Amino acid sequence: MLVEVAVAAAVRGTFTYRVPSSLAAEVALGQRVAVPFGRSRRATGYVVGFPAAPPEGFELRDVVEVLDRFPPFTPKLVELLRWAEEYYLVPPGELLRAALPPGLNARRGAPAPTRRGVEYAAPAADAAASLGALGRAAAQRAILEYLLARGRIPVEELRAAFPRGRPALSALAKRGLVTLETETPVATAGVLPASAAAPAALTAAQAAALAEIDAAAGTFQAFLLHGVTGSGKTEVYLQAIARARAAGRGALVLVPEIALTPQLSGRFRARFGDDVALLHSGLSDAERHAEWLRLRRGEARICVGVRSAIFAPVQDLAVLVVDEEHDGSFKQEDGPAYHARDLAVVRAKREDAVLILGSATPSLETLENARRGRYRKLDLPARIDDRPMPDVELVDLSKLRRAGVTGLPGLLSPRLCAALEDTLAAGQQAIVFLNRRGYETLVVCEVCGAEARCPDCSVSLTHHARRGVLMCHYCGRTEPMSARCAACGGVRFGVGVGTEQVEEAVRSLLPRARVARLDRDVVSSADDTAAVLARFARRDADVLVGTQMVTKGHDFPGVTLVGVVLADTALALPDFRAAERTFQLLTQVAGRAGRGAEAGRVIVQTFNPATPAVALAATHDYAAFAEGELERRRAFGYPPYGRMMAARVEGTEDGARRTAEALARAARPALAGEVAMLGPAPAAIERIRGKSRWHLLFRAPSPPSLFRVHAALARVAQRPPGGAAIRFDMDPYSML
Repeated sequence: MLVEVAVAAAVRGTFTYRVPSSLAAEVALGQRVAVPFGRSRRATGYVVGFPAAPPEGFELRDVVEVLDRFPPFTPKLVELLRWAEEYYLVPPGELLRAALPPGLNARRGAPAPTRRGVEYAAPAADAAASLGALGRAAAQRAILEYLLARGRIPVEELRAAFPRGRPALSALAKRGLVTLETETPVATAGVLPASAAAPAALTAAQAAALAEIDAAAGTFQAFLLHGVTGSGKTEVYLQAIARARAAGRGALVLVPEIALTPQLSGRFRARFGDDVALLHSGLSDAERHAEWLRLRRGEARICVGVRSAIFAPVQDLAVLVVDEEHDGSFKQEDGPAYHARDLAVVRAKREDAVLILGSATPSLETLENARRGRYRKLDLPARIDDRPMPDVELVDLSKLRRAGVTGLPGLLSPRLCAALEDTLAAGQQAIVFLNRRGYETLVVCEVCGAEARCPDCSVSLTHHARRGVLMCHYCGRTEPMSARCAACGGVRFGVGVGTEQVEEAVRSLLPRARVARLDRDVVSSADDTAAVLARFARRDADVLVGTQMVTKGHDFPGVTLVGVVLADTALALPDFRAAERTFQLLTQVAGRAGRGAEAGRVIVQTFNPATPAVALAATHDYAAFAEGELERRRAFGYPPYGRMMAARVEGTEDGARRTAEALARAARPALAGEVAMLGPAPAAIERIRGKSRWHLLFRAPSPPSLFRVHAALARVAQRPPGGAAIRFDMDPYSML
């Protein structure tokens, strides 16, 4: 018996092995096996086929061991992964490895970990009333506050947040303020808990959308669910999935970053209970493995997860949802460069499932597919209960400067300051958004003009005042902030504004307000994020200042004001999607306002109020923005009117340049007059983590032309002349 094996290594192609008769009964398609590879006596491999005859001229080696009692991959998933391997130009074993949870993705032929019970902690029913009695027990109080915000959670998550907190947790249990219990997370498929949230009454538009989705059940059909913010897209997802479950079938829901959308996963758990498995990096390795195993065994039939959950082993898939389908988080930028939204289309087609792509601001690629009839477009044009869209007011910062209004603290204009004061005086909440972390984005010497720059990356260091450091946001390097220039001893000053400075300005303006901040500097895990959002949802904070983490999927009925400190942060980036991203981000953050009984308003500060991405976001006019942007894309042949492939090179300064030039020479004969080559050129950020970066970009009408160019480049990639690393990226999302 022969097997075709993809080895978990960055090597192209697959390899043929013999299966000893003692193992033949255990081997199946999608099985993990241990095989000898190169000089290694034991490497992880994945069975992807059964050759009828051995390749000529090779001496075959034997499979060493079958690593699992059942194949981790179903035949349909093997098909999907083989397709993705060819389309995204990645080594097959690396992609298969990336599709598995921790514990099953080892490289050296390790067996699967033993499944064990999970210890959970939960606050007692009356625990909140006892917070004041904890006195000076600061550690106990911190843990109890955390549990009150998070609810029942695995103790392993608590241990990550409070590494030395076990004694305090035990003390809380002795006081009767916390309950501890151990269980193996097993759910009975199809059994909903008695406390499951009841389905909401549908609007006419929601009912019409659901009727079309129901009519397509059992066949492949892709739908674009285009609904304004607050129009009830999630309820359509929930009811479509409920009908699939009633028919005994499964569902998969992809979200951009589940750590940022705890309300969404909470709604699914409330509706479907333990039938829902969660797959995201906020879980411990053991939890992710346990959740994956529940899906593979059919113990859970609904999966809610992030990008990598596109490979989740959901049984008998009937409905596949991609929420916020426009979001760039669905594109994998490190490792195998796949796009989960596009793979969702392929998977749904191969499994005869209904695909729902939901967004208030659909990507232009998805919109064009709907226009061409590939997807059916369903519209939710109004908010639930006919709540009005928020009024949006543009504040022209350049006009303020011309009028002599200078020194705006935290870049808060007088108009935004007055709106914040009015909002809090009315007992309502506000969100203030700026997509820049830190206190000041650049530190400069006033004498010699030297900038504080990262020695390993081609970027300036950001000043983080609270920690007193300068930080590189690309490699994480930090150094103490000094008031004096190391080169000449001159006084240094900071320019630019980050969320830390905005928070300081809001606290100064509203000294009695409870202000929270949400960015990567104050939260380091999904639990931290959930705790901040839970605090804001309970209205224990009046103002939430943050980066794009505050824009995604949150529903806070108390928020009536959203302030955008600077709308222009992404417009100047050297990226053809810059305007689209800006429009989407402004629309999404504006959509956080007015989702409750009170009307909402949005104040957007900008230096470019006439730019279509800003002006049309202010009027909620997606159709006009899309029309203009599509015309511009058509003129230049950018997606969706062309396809692109990037070759990204990293290495020494000389090695990266030589390798990029060699790739260009190899590509030119394959261009054949129909492929445009841009570059080779240094990347927009020329150096990261001490490595020089060069890019080549190829544009063509269709993928086959790009595959031909890749075949020419692959010969260079086997032995790059400068020793640099080469990564191919089909349908690249980031141009940086």
